Amino acid sequence: MDRYEGFREFVDARQQSLMRTAYLLTGDSHLAEDLVQTVLTRVASHWSRLAGTGNPEAYTRKALVNQHLSWRRRRSFSEIAGLEVPDRGEAHDDATLRRLALRQSLAKLSPKQRAVIVLRFYEDRSEQETAQLMGCSVGTVKSQTHYALSKLRALAPQEAYR
Repeated sequence: MDRYEGFREFVDARQQSLMRTAYLLTGDSHLAEDLVQTVLTRVASHWSRLAGTGNPEAYTRKALVNQHLSWRRRRSFSEIAGLEVPDRGEAHDDATLRRLALRQSLAKLSPKQRAVIVLRFYEDRSEQETAQLMGCSVGTVKSQTHYALSKLRALAPQEAYR
């Protein structure tokens, strides 16, 4: 039996979803690609165990969040990705301006707060699932969600985050 049997199929099925989550976590498409590649390399090294007895999806999601948090701890996030939107004098529609404002606001959250927002509201995970993926308590998820939403409301009051 090939030790990577099923890995290619798993990647084909989940890569786009992982890329979307990684992009929301990092705010940069190139960093998102690096994050997913790093995580999938680690998943591949454990694939025989994961495919046989584990839950590869949960392991991969948890590794994605953990790797992102690790990167954020090592370097200032503004160093990792230049998230300032350059003023080029271009006209943007309202939806584009709202996305840019949200992107800048998300970049100002702490790593845990951003991860909680992405997991809870983008991926529609429960508090329990989010806590498992982040390796923390449900209380931490609740408090980080509260602080993150409060900060987002202060940074972009026009958006009415609820």
